[in-house]
Amino acid sequence: MKFISWNIDSLNAALTSNSARALLTKDVLNSIKEHNADVIALQETKLPSDGPSKKHLEIFKDMFPDYEIVWNSSVEPARKGYAGTMFLYKKSLEPTVTYPVIGAPSTMDYEGRIITLEFDDFFLTQVYTPNAGDGLNRLEERQIWDIKYADYLASLDKEKYVIATGDFNVAHREIDLAHPNSNRNSAGFTDEERQGFTNLLSKGFTDTFRYIHGDVTGVYTWWAQRARTSKINNSGWRIDYWLVSNRIADKVIKSEMIDSGPRQDHTPILLEIDL
Repeated sequence: MKFISWNIDSLNAALTSNSARALLTKDVLNSIKEHNADVIALQETKLPSDGPSKKHLEIFKDMFPDYEIVWNSSVEPARKGYAGTMFLYKKSLEPTVTYPVIGAPSTMDYEGRIITLEFDDFFLTQVYTPNAGDGLNRLEERQIWDIKYADYLASLDKEKYVIATGDFNVAHREIDLAHPNSNRNSAGFTDEERQGFTNLLSKGFTDTFRYIHGDVTGVYTWWAQRARTSKINNSGWRIDYWLVSNRIADKVIKSEMIDSGPRQDHTPILLEIDL
């Protein structure tokens, strides 16, 4: 099976705007379409609480006619038009869809951050992990999230194989970002967040990119938009992942990035696995 995950950073902008950035985003969506994946996971959709508009759905159905669409949006008391996730899956598939609540702190459970698809033999779940925030103002809450989320994945793993993806908002190792020394106290590379990801893996999960590619360096999934030359200079971070239950790691065929051209921010990631 073939799966793709991407933090799209605003679905509305991607589908309805004609700005230069929106056109670049549409180009990436077209690249994703060409891969003909079984399932596509999207994070940071930033949709209203009632989900995509009629216009959004019409555009999507025209672009991806063979897919069903499910979504999880931020709802009160969380911020409107914030975070959010979405799955597109082939109509030939018939998963059970759930929108887990994990007992996260503050409004995190209301921010549309997790969707899980249950198939006969495995779970496919995606996450948009909360950012620790400017000045690390959300770091303590993020640490609680990491514990709760790891426990959630472990509970799934007791029932069936797990395939988990998304924007985990952490560069796990020094080789997962271009400039580790100058980012020791930056959101996404604090000791606490890195330890949270280590703890998650220790519960029985494999980082498939490292499993396939070993300690290769200079391969990232995100380049800051604020720095105009970040992508040109490859000053990136690897913060988007495909994880699988340890016992199916040997079934992974590919785990790699999809080229997003000149568009900065996140690039899509692809997993092929023989289940």
